[in-house]
Amino acid sequence: MNRLLVLAVDHAALITSQAGRVLISASASLLMCLFLSPKFIEFLRRRSSGQSIQEEITHHAAKQGTPNMGGIVIVLSFAIPYISLSTREAKSMGVFAAVLACAFLGFCDDYIKVHHQRSLGLRARTKMIGMIAISVLIWFIAVHWAHVSTSVSLRPFDAHIDFGPFFIVFVYLVVASTTNAVNLTDGLDGLAAGCCAIAFLAYMGITFITTGTGYHDLELAAGCLCGACIGFLWFNSFPASVFMGDTGSLALGGGIAALAIMTDTEVLLIIIGGIFVIEAASVIVQVFSFRYFQRRVFKMAPIHHHFIMEAWSETKVILRFWIVAAACGAVGFTLYQHSIRGLPAH
Repeated sequence: MNRLLVLAVDHAALITSQAGRVLISASASLLMCLFLSPKFIEFLRRRSSGQSIQEEITHHAAKQGTPNMGGIVIVLSFAIPYISLSTREAKSMGVFAAVLACAFLGFCDDYIKVHHQRSLGLRARTKMIGMIAISVLIWFIAVHWAHVSTSVSLRPFDAHIDFGPFFIVFVYLVVASTTNAVNLTDGLDGLAAGCCAIAFLAYMGITFITTGTGYHDLELAAGCLCGACIGFLWFNSFPASVFMGDTGSLALGGGIAALAIMTDTEVLLIIIGGIFVIEAASVIVQVFSFRYFQRRVFKMAPIHHHFIMEAWSETKVILRFWIVAAACGAVGFTLYQHSIRGLPAH
């Protein structure tokens, strides 16, 4: 009896210590983002690093010239606390590498846009090659360093699919689809940052309730990313003083994808990142309908532009999308919790 009591106390102390560590790291990222952003925004303004708006998005004309590449601050605010406070275990380093690699690809894209004063950056082929290289890196860290299984869980059902040597292709699909979906969502002030913060909060919960499985630093990484997103929202909320650009959207998308791969929740990510799925699906539906039926389903895609053209205010669209994102994150977390306890999800 005494032995069980001691074990229970030790476990409670471990959970409390880990929770405090995650809270400190998330707070550090948030405060660092708040501290770095004003000077960085001024630097971007001096360099005339403003966003070029596509001509067809007429309702965004007033945002022309808003400083871009704010994702650099997000990445710094994530990376510094993570490196300082983590033990740099393999799975979390996979997330760290994914964020930095995707941020570099996004930075190249943003730099071309700013340098040439146009809305298009890297060529599609160049982006695809870069994404393939990043996916190979994540796959290598996951399989050969972190020893992640090539078997994918179909949560909340008790079923698995073993991709074997084709797991690398699956990793590419997860990384490419997630980064592109987050990038598409980054179309209104604070929309992507808020939705990503919610997704990272869900992954903080997922990694926290599975501390005993070696996810110790993963929850810290998720916490740092969540804190950085919330800190960035202070300057990115409507009307935005700075945009995250592809530097930020690809980095955050890469972080979400890597967390899904490292926690074996790639399928569950469809629910956790439900708002990103909706945004990407709206573009697919729009393109398919116009190409084969010469008809548009939405007034403009991604779908957040459709609601703006339906005379919704930008803040209304953003807040309602955040609510949907929060509901998706809560459902995804609940399904994961039920699956690891072996209980049926209702």
